[in-house]
Amino acid sequence: MNLTRDRVHSIGWISVLLVCGALTIGLTLRVNAVKSQVHDTEKRIVWVQQDINFLETEFQTRSNQQALKELNDVEFGYKAPTAGQYIEGERQLAALGMPVGPGAPAPIRYANADKTGEGTQAEGGNGGLLAMVSPVSGATAAAIAQGEAKGAGGKNRDPERDQMARDAAALGSRLARIEVAEAAQQ
Repeated sequence: MNLTRDRVHSIGWISVLLVCGALTIGLTLRVNAVKSQVHDTEKRIVWVQQDINFLETEFQTRSNQQALKELNDVEFGYKAPTAGQYIEGERQLAALGMPVGPGAPAPIRYANADKTGEGTQAEGGNGGLLAMVSPVSGATAAAIAQGEAKGAGGKNRDPERDQMARDAAALGSRLARIEVAEAAQQ
């Protein structure tokens, strides 16, 4: 096997190319490793900056709370309510009320329904309801209803309508009564 000069020269160039290719691959891997480290470091820098911002905000908030507490102690003197300052219900709240002073506006009054059948004769005995007058005929609503009942003779009346009339008559007594709901027994 006789190696000629050209053959040795070709083998030399191939070996140099293989070494250069291996060095290029090694260098590429090293560059990628450094890029990865730089990326990780940038992420840590961003995280540290966010942590610093959070801590600065926390510090400012706590210093503002301390300043507000000092201002409250000096200027206003507010304190948190204690258990003895809470009231149990409306009656205890009403007991705290002050008597009405001169020139004060009239208190708000709520409507109160009388029981059925307690109306006066002027109201037509409709349980405290005012007489409604038709603007066309001038007759009251009670007189119109009685006229319709007499005209129909009571024979062809609808039972559902009768039930609604009885419910309406009992409405005043149901509204005037207060029932206390009891807890369901277990």
